[in-house]
This record gives sequence, structure tokens and C-alpha cells, in this order.
Amino acid sequence: MMKSMQMPSMTGMDMTMMQGCMEACSAAAMAATMCADADSGENMGRCASMCMNTADVATTMMRMMMRPGGYDMDVMRPMMSACMAMGEACAAECEMHAEMSEHCRICASACRAMVDACSKMMSGMAS
Repeated sequence: MMKSMQMPSMTGMDMTMMQGCMEACSAAAMAATMCADADSGENMGRCASMCMNTADVATTMMRMMMRPGGYDMDVMRPMMSACMAMGEACAAECEMHAEMSEHCRICASACRAMVDACSKMMSGMAS
């Protein structure tokens, strides 16, 4: 889809890495949403809240990447950093429950993958 869109000549974003990052954000958002739902039935309020926040941040990051005409590196960098920080926090919280809750293990893994993809994406961003 990105190839079919009118793009500014210098977006500052590596379009190849962006695809993987968007997919990782989407997967983390889905896993975190489902984990939050399962957590609410298990009286794990903090974990559920972390998961809901992660889903929101990951979805927002993905949607921002889908609008290349509006890229502003001064905005994209801190947003990517926030996405990575939220993913790290959610993964750490879910890892505390991973042995007893499969959904937390899956969510933690998806969050770690998102953090990794965002980190790679940030390293490819132009200054």
C-alpha cells in the first residue's frame, strides 16, 4: 500500500523497516487487548491497565506510520520512544504472571517484539 501512495521525497523513515514495525505494533495491540480482557476476570487490575495503555499506544503509533504525508521526525521520535517504553513496561508486568497465565506470556512476547521492531525502526530514522 505504501508504494502506491504519494510520498514526500525525504520522509526520514525506512519504508522496509516500517512494515515490520507496523505489524509488530498491530500484534502487540491485539495481544494486549485480549490480555487485558482476560486479566479483568482474574482480578489483575494493574496488568489489565498496562495492557490497555499498551494497546492504545501501539495502535496510535501504527496509525501514525500509516500517514507518511504527515511525518515529522520531531514528533515521530518521541512517539516511538513512548511506544517502546510502554511496551517494555507492559512486558515486564505480564512476565510476572507468565507462568500462571498463558495470555500474559503471549502478551509479553508480543510487546517485546514490538519494542525490538520499534528500536530497529528508530535506528533507521533520519536525523
